Amino acid sequence: MEIQITARHLKLTQPLREYVEQKIGRIQRYFGNIVWAQAILSVEKRNHQAEVVLHASGQTLRALGSGGDLYAAVDMASDRMEAQVKKYKERLKSRHKSSSVMGSLSDQIADGGLPGVRFSVVKRVPLRPLSREEAGGEMELMGYDFWVFLDRESRQVQVVYRRQDGTCGLLQPVRSRER
Repeated sequence: MEIQITARHLKLTQPLREYVEQKIGRIQRYFGNIVWAQAILSVEKRNHQAEVVLHASGQTLRALGSGGDLYAAVDMASDRMEAQVKKYKERLKSRHKSSSVMGSLSDQIADGGLPGVRFSVVKRVPLRPLSREEAGGEMELMGYDFWVFLDRESRQVQVVYRRQDGTCGLLQPVRSRER
């Protein structure tokens, strides 16, 4: 993994460089698909900030930390980044599990032996007029894989969802012609 370190308004010393590389290198043990990382260290008056940006396959993660000195700021940013990487890794694992469940479900349907569908939770969600971008933002903010919304332009119910490749998809219902 390549690590780029940028210092703003300060001189980057060798011990500080080694400390940042050590902290960012620790993150790689949680997630091995990191392509490159960038650390931006800055000082403005008495505020020391460290920003860490990781570019993994198909994902960019960013964490910001501030503290009384640069070492504390780097610690805070790396701790936040570790939490994000762990969360991202768990999300990937849960997606892989759900895809294997879907495969076994389709096998059951093909065999004709599908048990009755049970709903454990039914949620009532108020529909608000949103743009597609706003709906995607709501989905990300809530941490869901999909979000139902009323499209502001067409006034139709639509669903924005997270695809396995990390992009978003949009479901637009259409009336089928009855035969």
